[in-house]
Amino acid sequence: MDSDQAVRERYAAGAQAREEALCCPVDYDPQYLKAIPQEILERDYGCGDPSRYVRAGERVLDLGSGSGKICYIASQIVGAAGSVIGVDANLEMLSLARKHRGAVGERVGWENVEFRRGHIQDLALDLDLVDGWLREHPVRSASDFEAMEAHCRELRAKRPLVPTESVDVVVSNCVLNLVRDDDKPTLLREIYRVLKNGGRAAISDIVSDEDVPAHLKADPELWSGCVSGAMREDRFLKAFEEAGFHGVTLDKFDEKPWRTVEGIEFRAVTVLAYKGKEGPSLERNQAVIYKGPFSKVTDDDGHTFKRGERSAVGDKTFELLRRAPYAGAFELVEPHAAVPPAEARVFDKRNKPRDPRDTKGQEYRATTDASNCCEPASTGSSGKSCC
Repeated sequence: MDSDQAVRERYAAGAQAREEALCCPVDYDPQYLKAIPQEILERDYGCGDPSRYVRAGERVLDLGSGSGKICYIASQIVGAAGSVIGVDANLEMLSLARKHRGAVGERVGWENVEFRRGHIQDLALDLDLVDGWLREHPVRSASDFEAMEAHCRELRAKRPLVPTESVDVVVSNCVLNLVRDDDKPTLLREIYRVLKNGGRAAISDIVSDEDVPAHLKADPELWSGCVSGAMREDRFLKAFEEAGFHGVTLDKFDEKPWRTVEGIEFRAVTVLAYKGKEGPSLERNQAVIYKGPFSKVTDDDGHTFKRGERSAVGDKTFELLRRAPYAGAFELVEPHAAVPPAEARVFDKRNKPRDPRDTKGQEYRATTDASNCCEPASTGSSGKSCC
């Protein structure tokens, strides 16, 4: 039995009856569980709660949505103005998730969840549309197979399951490890493709502290049990970087392993990764000051920021450092006179300090009185204490 078949069969069975070996203990916000039927809660399998990274009004994509639990939690967080898409290839799990869509919608006051059938490493191909085509065009020969492949290419191009740059956040709960190793890079590129510029991924999964040997990877029970398909913990983060993400952050790392097999520890993690550093960066006389605590740090574009030094940056980097996950780590220094983008040249001062005169202007000669820096005193209701 190959890994794909093992996963299909085990999760099909898991949709019919709960299997304890498929999940780690996870604490979910109980306020969101009240609206979700017990049948879904009992047959949900995961190792984290990526829904806590979702915000109101967003369009969310849940990869390997299974029974639909994370989708229905996210539905309540995003509210009526947001929407949620669950993608899974397992028919039994999809049937379970879809069955309760109306009931959950009634309980929360809106119905903003839909479930689509597809492989998470191929988010362009809608398998329900493929099945519809095959009912009218059965494959009986090599020529028929070629015609099916051509139709699949057309579906990906014209009727994608999840369009390019169409979602704000991608979440996943313990399913990336179920994808074949050769397909994992493709999966991460697909996550990157469907995210909007400025979007992010919140991925809960299982990682290993050592390389998993071939004989464990060949064990269908360990693979389908979210164990032997795990990536090594450092390579897991590196894979997001290689797919184009920036600000990759290990936000959760369980101290205790979920399982240990032949001395290899397998534990749950949650990784955050961001999309949005594409395109040119323009010279607009902006500077940033890294506040510490390290003596220096280097970002995903190779900019090195020394603690306390005014570093020259282009406008793209300046705007990125305003946002998560960097917000608060830098002081952002705007120029006294803004440089319009149409007049700006390409930024070429990487890893150089910013002369304050670049920001203030070479002819800046102001002399001022002391600024009004007084604040309320620590004692008394109306006293002032000059800084």
